[in-house]
Amino acid sequence: MKALTDNKTLFLQRSVLALTLAAALAGCANLAPDYKQVAAPVPGDWSQQVDGKQIVAAAGGKSAQAEADSIGWRQFFLDERLQQVIAASLANNRDLRVAALNIEKARAQYRITDADRYPAISATGSSTASRTPAELSSSGRATVSRQQSVTVGISAYELDFFGRLKNLSDAALETYQYNVETRRSTHISLVAEVATAWLTLASDRELLKLAEDTYASQSRTFELSRRSHDIGTVSGVDLASQEATVESARADVARYTSQVAQDVNALRLLVGADLDEKLLPQGLPQTSAVLLATPAGLPSEVLLRRPDVLAAEHTLKSANADIGAARAAFFPSITLTANGGTASRTLGGLFNAGSGSWTFSPSINLPIFNAGSLRASLDSARITADIDVANYEKAIQTAFREVADALAVRATLDQRLDAQGKSTAASEKSFRLSEARYKNGIDSYLSTLVAQRTLYSAQQTLISLRLTEQSNRITLYKVLGGGWNEQTQQPVAQVKPAS
Repeated sequence: MKALTDNKTLFLQRSVLALTLAAALAGCANLAPDYKQVAAPVPGDWSQQVDGKQIVAAAGGKSAQAEADSIGWRQFFLDERLQQVIAASLANNRDLRVAALNIEKARAQYRITDADRYPAISATGSSTASRTPAELSSSGRATVSRQQSVTVGISAYELDFFGRLKNLSDAALETYQYNVETRRSTHISLVAEVATAWLTLASDRELLKLAEDTYASQSRTFELSRRSHDIGTVSGVDLASQEATVESARADVARYTSQVAQDVNALRLLVGADLDEKLLPQGLPQTSAVLLATPAGLPSEVLLRRPDVLAAEHTLKSANADIGAARAAFFPSITLTANGGTASRTLGGLFNAGSGSWTFSPSINLPIFNAGSLRASLDSARITADIDVANYEKAIQTAFREVADALAVRATLDQRLDAQGKSTAASEKSFRLSEARYKNGIDSYLSTLVAQRTLYSAQQTLISLRLTEQSNRITLYKVLGGGWNEQTQQPVAQVKPAS
């Protein structure tokens, strides 16, 4: 019995020593290049000039105001109905759900890859019985043999001397982080898309109401003119012109009715569920979002925190790790297989003295000739890394352009709204005067018709411009990285309400 105990103790000591040595030697070298963050290939701020005129001011140092990515969407979007619609979309949207599942899939894949760095230990028990007939038996008698065994072993454990497995694990980890940032990007885009779709529905419903009011007003005028034509006080030309205007307004009513239905369908798709009519807008609200305080004062380095830019950087880091794995493939790989246990003819004899058994099978693989496939794999990994560098730089440049475009639109929107508002008021005054002159018999209906069409067009343009102004706020909020947080991360006092 003492001999059995000594054998087991010796085996355990050797096993522990082998595992300790393997763990100490594994990952002794990491052949991946040192990662260095790529410099952002964009200017330091968003200052812009057109024909020598400054339209977007340069940054005057770090802004003291709240940054977009710290403003919660519940504080940015002020309409409670819109807040409920956004919350429903975050709970039900299928694209966001797929992005979340991709994270879980990438996490599981990382765990699988990382597990290869550690030995897999398994226990096996077996029982074998066989009968040899007398004709084949050396003793001339039929014999029955039995064997029982219990073993614990390590199968095909690779000693990671050159960091191949570690680099593969790092690459899988970066892929997981890429999916995390992709989900954040999908989340932010969804918030912005839902808000834009909700406001588009509001705008089209307002345009529909304008078309309906115009059609009703013109129909009443046409009916009066038709009666006047019957008694000879209105010419056939004026009556035909009025009828053309009425039918044009009726066509607009039909067009905007169809557009409103499509807007509702688009919003339902984004939300991923049916919507209560109470949550849908009837017209553009006067204020649906707060405007970021002095957004042009933010340095362009804030773009490095955007999820899509971070996702591109994780892809670059993954490619960097792949280079290390490709380099490690040039070096020998050592694999250990070992097991130990007991074996006996009878089950009771498994624990008798002298029943111990063990095997130890190290193997080494040394690449000698592979027709250049290893070199090609390394070249492919390096080229992939260069491609990912270019994609990362492009992601930053694209983000910079999106912000610059939004700021360029923002810089002139107030002037455009003011000018369009005054133009609409002037068109309305012109129409009233032309209508009065027509009713007093001073002018023909042609001048009134022209003034009416001008007013209608101006009113439509004003509604569309108001939508543009609201959408621009949302776009600026999104491209600066806002929309991920539900609640404001910095004091709301640092956010300037829209004027």
